[in-house]
Amino acid sequence: MNLIWQGLFWLVLIWSGWQPFDRATWVLEVFPALLAWAILFSTRRRFPLTPLLYVLILLHCIILMVGGKYTYALVPAGDWVSELLGWSRNNYDKLGHLAQGFVPAMVARELFIRLDVVADKGWRFALITLSVLGISAAYELIEWWVALLSEEAAESFLGTQGYVWDTQSDMFMALIGAITALLLLGKFHDRQLARR
Repeated sequence: MNLIWQGLFWLVLIWSGWQPFDRATWVLEVFPALLAWAILFSTRRRFPLTPLLYVLILLHCIILMVGGKYTYALVPAGDWVSELLGWSRNNYDKLGHLAQGFVPAMVARELFIRLDVVADKGWRFALITLSVLGISAAYELIEWWVALLSEEAAESFLGTQGYVWDTQSDMFMALIGAITALLLLGKFHDRQLARR
């Protein structure tokens, strides 16, 4: 968590918070990024993470901040991709849910290995994947509770855009993200862990 990381994080956060589409939605969307920053900042000396993890976490935070700025359904890049591919909805939220699987899987992998939680690679893969699905399901429950409590911000925060299977497809994207991260980055991550 160096000065470049910090600078990028705060620049994007300030940009995101400058006249967002909906202030309540912005707060809900960027809160996880701020929570991640607080955890990383407080543990940076006693439990520094691998450079790979810091990059992945920053990218995930940026995805959250961009989604917070516009609301996920209105992110311009999502509209451009939708037009290009002929989709009927803005699927930027699916990128967020893919990251919601991809990044936590790598965080869990590092914690599992460094804290010697599970030594067997097969069990570790399975438990990380199931943990990510649990995180994704918990997030969907939080979205549901927020929608019940705040009808005003519900549609922007939920971002379903009329898609009846949105919750299930969000969790599926997190599952794909987790499996992809573990398969693609495992060996590279092992090399960084070996240097610790």
